Amino acid sequence: MDENRFLSLLGMCRKAGKLSCGHDSSVESIKSHKAALCVFSSDSSERLRKEIRRECEFRNSQADSLTVEYDMNEIGRATGLRSAVLTVNDKGLADALLKALGRS
Repeated sequence: MDENRFLSLLGMCRKAGKLSCGHDSSVESIKSHKAALCVFSSDSSERLRKEIRRECEFRNSQADSLTVEYDMNEIGRATGLRSAVLTVNDKGLADALLKALGRS
């Protein structure tokens, strides 16, 4: 995995306005069916992960979800916002993030 590539892409998502950071923004993104990918930091709580995944199921969201090895501080340095959960609101950027992690 190319650490710099993933974190750089997260920063690019933020600059493009295609990233929702934090619980409330992520839930709103899921409710409005904008979310293409839910990203959880390594130090996010299991309760938060379950709640967001349950929201995706309830709203019939097509958003994938994954827990990355980066903590809130590392994600915060890349995006400018320290958060345990993020949603990427663009399918192309979500695919690029997954590719950077070696997933398809």
